[in-house]
Amino acid sequence: MNRFSAIIALAIGCPMVGQADVLEQFSLQSPDQTYEFRFTQEADARQARQMYYEVKYLGKTVVEKSALGVIVENQYFENALGVPNDNAKVWGENLSYIGQDTTSVDEVWTPPYGENATIRNRYNVLTLKFKKGEGNAKASDLGGYNKERTYFMNLEVRAYNEGIAFRYHFPLATNGLFVHITGEQTQFSMPAGTRAYYEKWAQGPYSLLPLENWAGECERPLTMSLPDDTYVCLAEAGVVDFVRTKFELDTTKQHTLHASMYDCADIITPYNCPWRVVMAVSEPKDLMCREELLLNLNEPCRQEDISYIKPGKVIRACQLNQKAVLEYIDFAARKGLQYVHLDAGWYGPEWDKASDATQPSPQRDLDMKAICQYARQKGIGVWVYVNQRALVNQLDAMLPVYKEWGLAGIKFGFVQIGNQHWTTWLHEAVAKCARYQLMVDIHDEYRPTGVSRTYPHLMTQEGVGGNEEFPEADHNVTLAFTRMVAGPADYTPCYYSRKIKTTHAHQLALPVVLYSPIQFLYWYDNPADCKDEAENALWAEVPTSWDESLPLAGEIGKYAAIARRSGEKWYVGVLNGKEARTLTLPTTFLDKKQKYRVTRYEGNKNLNTRTNVQITTMNKFKGGKNLEMNLEESGGAVFVIEKL
Repeated sequence: MNRFSAIIALAIGCPMVGQADVLEQFSLQSPDQTYEFRFTQEADARQARQMYYEVKYLGKTVVEKSALGVIVENQYFENALGVPNDNAKVWGENLSYIGQDTTSVDEVWTPPYGENATIRNRYNVLTLKFKKGEGNAKASDLGGYNKERTYFMNLEVRAYNEGIAFRYHFPLATNGLFVHITGEQTQFSMPAGTRAYYEKWAQGPYSLLPLENWAGECERPLTMSLPDDTYVCLAEAGVVDFVRTKFELDTTKQHTLHASMYDCADIITPYNCPWRVVMAVSEPKDLMCREELLLNLNEPCRQEDISYIKPGKVIRACQLNQKAVLEYIDFAARKGLQYVHLDAGWYGPEWDKASDATQPSPQRDLDMKAICQYARQKGIGVWVYVNQRALVNQLDAMLPVYKEWGLAGIKFGFVQIGNQHWTTWLHEAVAKCARYQLMVDIHDEYRPTGVSRTYPHLMTQEGVGGNEEFPEADHNVTLAFTRMVAGPADYTPCYYSRKIKTTHAHQLALPVVLYSPIQFLYWYDNPADCKDEAENALWAEVPTSWDESLPLAGEIGKYAAIARRSGEKWYVGVLNGKEARTLTLPTTFLDKKQKYRVTRYEGNKNLNTRTNVQITTMNKFKGGKNLEMNLEESGGAVFVIEKL
């Protein structure tokens, strides 16, 4: 027996007991045997073959028997090329199993920034190969054109210790056909009683709902609470030139979701569809810091020189005149920030296609070369906002200009997403920015799928109901277990705005809990708003990239606590929801033989100060001792821990 005998069970043409319609069955386990993916192909009363799967976590079924497959409508192409039509009711029902491959991978790679200094990429692989049609062609045939109705499709499954991922791969077609994909059969059948953290759009609010009576689609990633107190998160990875997929209630089966494609997709073989991802955890806290699975499902970095990629903190210049921008640069230098951002309007009305993003608006006295030069002298980089209207019309013209000015990065604004054209355009635009060593931040509805592993200069993105909308504390806490599973979010914490619906201590903790290598701080604030409160020192020193990140505790919508290390210094961030609570956090990540100094930033509504943030210091704190805290409603806390 080979080394895969323990992880892959294979039974070809051997029906399960009591299931005479099973044609093929396979099983793949994760390296630690936490997860198991079970596959079957079964024949119905019409003898039509359909693929199914289920997922087990710690021996419990977390995704019940669910359909697999894609929906292809290729009659037009078949007619055009003289290929006999496929008359199957569903394209995927006539696939015939022709073989399988197995392998395993265990590697470690080093990202230029992240929640951890290194990432382990360890998984087992099962690739199931299928053929459609009656021709004799093989997937490896590269001879002349033929008119056989022959297609090939593989199901590639990866089992990680962190979750299950699968995707559809179309090997090279031997008959020259394109593939017109109109939908997926992919289902996610959940145990009865499952509830989902439903979110209709990427910047929308969350509602905890049963899997019934939804209004349209639900965003991804989608976190769900199972009746046995297990939590499952569904996500997608590697969406580079395909359509966006959300989740929709299946009308044919209770407690079931299906993958809902934004639109059709036209592909040329060979082609990899995006990954469908299933993660399960026993405690909500273990959903935090899970973006690395999505990163691992993408291609490695394609850039040789990444020296220009530098994480950091940003303040937005709300006043777009030369004098004010220089004052923002001075403020950034004083407050430990690394960048200043010129937002919408610097080159003219962003909605007007006539606005020229290769130069400042004639109505503004901005000298971009002088601004960048002054910023460099202060150790500050400059970002600019550009609406997609200008990006589409002027990208190739603006990039060399921005390089000449000395800009550090571009924030893409109001990008179109969803269909295949705009998905492809967007990532091609990101790739072009790398040629001019410009970092990128994508705003509005774009959500990450791990593509930053391939294009690490794509630093962050919005795709979040951020602080500019002034959400309440329970929304912010929910994000730690939902949106943040997909990757960094440009959340735009505020500090001095009177419109915030949380405490200032809660705002102070946001950059620690909600990860982003580019953190926009003081979003609605001007330099004059700051009165040099002592707690500003925290945002001046807090990193935006980490050597180690450890979830400590949390309940979705109630509180979230995480510990992050940079060098030898630890930062513990805590966000609280709308109810006051007493919380005890372990510090098992500290050396029990070491004494530490702990600086605490906490809310205290009894303080007679503008921000009600109390700073205290504990000397000779022993490693391993618990951190005790009383959190206010909508409060938060940060603990900075360093060796004595």
